[in-house]
Amino acid sequence: MLKLARKDYEALRQHGEETYPHECCGVLLGRVDNDDGDFRIVTSTARCGNTRTDSPQNRYNIDPRELVRVQREGRERGEDIVGFYHSHPDHPARWSQTDLAEAHWFGCSYVITSVEKGKAAITNSFELAGSDEADKQLVAEKIEVI
Repeated sequence: MLKLARKDYEALRQHGEETYPHECCGVLLGRVDNDDGDFRIVTSTARCGNTRTDSPQNRYNIDPRELVRVQREGRERGEDIVGFYHSHPDHPARWSQTDLAEAHWFGCSYVITSVEKGKAAITNSFELAGSDEADKQLVAEKIEVI
């Protein structure tokens, strides 16, 4: 399960509206709580630039240097990367084969917001499960907005 504050939920949805018709992307920072069940708690989000120039309307990429910076700044605040988010302009909020192929952070959440004609619609989350690239899968997970 993924838990995030209303402000973070709204921020990632707004990001998708602002970048429409291109995909937005960003990082979810927080902590994993295994004491009361296995879930990720988001304490902040970090907007990232989509560096895809060939097809930004249906693909995204976060510059590795930006990702390292976000991770470093998060750790300074006591946060870890617990997931990522991106938008699907005029497409459903479900993962694509490209999303699965490019997902590599096991145990993290991958949040997708469908943005229809410039307006955020459905937001879904998927956990990257498995032990290696050969058996990885994106599994639907509940989002709890707190």
